[in-house]
Amino acid sequence: MSSVGTTNATLAVSDPDLSIDEMREVFRQWMTDHAAELERFRTLPTDVDEIFSGHGAALQRLLYDAGWVRLGWPADVGGIGGVVAHRALVGEELVLAGYPTPFSFATQEVMGPALARYGSPELRTEFVPRLLRGQESWCQGFSEPGAGSDLGSLRTKAVERGDDWVITGEKIWTSWAQYASRCFVLARTGTQESAHRGITAFFVDMDTPGITRSPLRAITGQDDFSSLHFDNVVVPKARVIGEVNGGWGVSMFILGCERGAAAWQRQAWMRWQLEQLVAQSPDLSDEAVGEAFELISALRLLARRTLRALSAGEELGVRPSFDKYVMSTAEKFLFDAALKSMPERLLLADDHESTDWRNDYLYSRASSIYGGAKEIQRNIIAERILGLPREK
Repeated sequence: MSSVGTTNATLAVSDPDLSIDEMREVFRQWMTDHAAELERFRTLPTDVDEIFSGHGAALQRLLYDAGWVRLGWPADVGGIGGVVAHRALVGEELVLAGYPTPFSFATQEVMGPALARYGSPELRTEFVPRLLRGQESWCQGFSEPGAGSDLGSLRTKAVERGDDWVITGEKIWTSWAQYASRCFVLARTGTQESAHRGITAFFVDMDTPGITRSPLRAITGQDDFSSLHFDNVVVPKARVIGEVNGGWGVSMFILGCERGAAAWQRQAWMRWQLEQLVAQSPDLSDEAVGEAFELISALRLLARRTLRALSAGEELGVRPSFDKYVMSTAEKFLFDAALKSMPERLLLADDHESTDWRNDYLYSRASSIYGGAKEIQRNIIAERILGLPREK
């Protein structure tokens, strides 16, 4: 049975066919009218448990009931019409109004579209609405100890057995897996020599017997990641996403969404952070402000191009590699500037704001690794976009 259902709340979105600028004005008015309800979200909790279990889910449900996060989704998954760019402006406007959205919002834009596009009708109508309502979160089982940015060499194996597949292997650096109800798992269903042509994507329930989650402590002091061990995990064939041995295409679509729609939210957050930095650091140089603004603006333009392509239903190809490359460059520069202009605060102070700055600086160190290492993006841009010869 589908779990799409309807909400008893009155939708704030009266016309999903409004232009982007018109929708932006309607959303701004909605934020003004609901300022009292939104006030609790003005400060993002430092503790990751609260971000996922409390803050994020509550904000998600509020926006779902009003219709905002349902924009750009088809009706069979609880959507109300419009385009991807409509709901992208929601995340941006929230941040610019002083309501920093939690990272859990990004999983909606990264994995939700993949299930809506490649999943069976039964899977998409059952699970996408749960994600949009904030009832559950999902994670990506892509990277492995010996296969990080090189997905073609992954070794987690799925063996066909009757009506099921049986998965055995290990995934690592799985972000927020301890909170996830489902996982997009890439597993090898072909030979090792088949490389990217022998990979299949599975939508796996995280409470399936045989899955062990082992939290990994990040430099921030938070358990941001986990390693996942799959010991003869039985997954029904109905949980294959896309075609058998067609997982490479699914994974590239997911990464394209991560480097596009999620990058759009990230640039909005970085713009807000730059404003905070300018206000709080009198020692910040004009040169640093200018370069940070330039990098963030470049990311905004690239992410906007990707959003328009997603809204038009176009294939993204490898162009989002530009988005990912510039996103990590901008984020590292921004927080390098923060450390340089107020070192004692980032290194020594223990008030809430200083802790946030320190955590964000430490997290920015990983921005050139997660979602595809910066070196890999350079190779993709050089070889597949600029047509330069492969490095020997």
